[in-house]
Amino acid sequence: MLFREIIGHQEVKRHLINSVKNNRVSHAQLFLGPEGSGSLALAVAYAQYINCEHRTDEDSCGQCPSCRKYEKLIHPDLHFSYPFFPTKELAVATDVLKEWREAFLTNPYLGMDYWRDRLDAGNKQANIPIKEAHDIIKKLSLKAYEAEYKVLIMWLPEYLDKEGNALLKLIEEPPAKTLFLLVAENQEKILNTIISRTQLVKINKVSHEEITNYLVEKHSLPHNEAREIAFIADGNIQEALNLLQNKEHSSNFQLFVEWLRTIVTDRGSDLIRISEERLASLGRENQKSFILYAINMIRQIILMQQGLKNLVFLREEELKFVEKFSELYQIEQLTETIGLLEKTHYGIERNGNPKILFLDLSLQLVLLFKYQTFPQGTQYI
Repeated sequence: MLFREIIGHQEVKRHLINSVKNNRVSHAQLFLGPEGSGSLALAVAYAQYINCEHRTDEDSCGQCPSCRKYEKLIHPDLHFSYPFFPTKELAVATDVLKEWREAFLTNPYLGMDYWRDRLDAGNKQANIPIKEAHDIIKKLSLKAYEAEYKVLIMWLPEYLDKEGNALLKLIEEPPAKTLFLLVAENQEKILNTIISRTQLVKINKVSHEEITNYLVEKHSLPHNEAREIAFIADGNIQEALNLLQNKEHSSNFQLFVEWLRTIVTDRGSDLIRISEERLASLGRENQKSFILYAINMIRQIILMQQGLKNLVFLREEELKFVEKFSELYQIEQLTETIGLLEKTHYGIERNGNPKILFLDLSLQLVLLFKYQTFPQGTQYI
């Protein structure tokens, strides 16, 4: 993985490259960024750059033996750890290393759902078990085979429970030329004892413009279609790739406006029809993308309402709608709307009945917009 192959993050790339050029490589680093931001790809590119035999001032050479092995994730001094679904046959991460390599090489922006779909997960819970922690200690106690650095990249250390304490001494006092790169999405779910032993590398979401350009250049999408996908994905490249398979995203705006007008005018029969027939019939992935689109539109309305029009990037038709709608309702109503949408999105992910979920959501929004009622105990910041 080369730095130039990763979308955006120019400042982070410069920081990582300079740390190598200035010989200031911290032995334990935490790459913290939201799903689909490219944090895992950056960690792999960083490890490749460190061990590249002919690196330049801007990137790995991509041609030396080390780079060629990194390109296929088969370098003997590159190790991975990640959540999986342990069984008697699958005790450590290397037992599904083939699947991991295929998943990353196919999609370096992968999220947990994508990884789960590559495995026979069933109803099992993903984790990083104690046997995996012991296997890491065993692997990193050996000398480097051919590279200057041994590198362990752990994806989603949030899935380490108390088992992570077994790695503390190794992370704090590793063997010489051993590098830990932890790639996480949620800092609050990581053991504090691990966080305190790492140097933070903060990675932000990818901008809408960068995702749009990526979809136009790499996937040959029309600019308007790519722009709408980028808007729905909201910085998550994994979500943008999911939406590429969704052929109905272009109608999200029209459906969103029709649905919202039915709610605002409280037309009972139309509300049932659009909830049970239009929305519930979209299919699970299309339902999720519609809700994500709705959440982002409400966020744009809030920005407009708060006088931050310069942060609103929408097409002319969408912009006119946002400007008009922002004058009608209070920020408390809009904030509560986002909460209700997120709750419905969670219900769909858990395979809830879409007819019930969308009708319930619609009725709650009728109460919220028409009667300005809020759940008891709700607090707003």
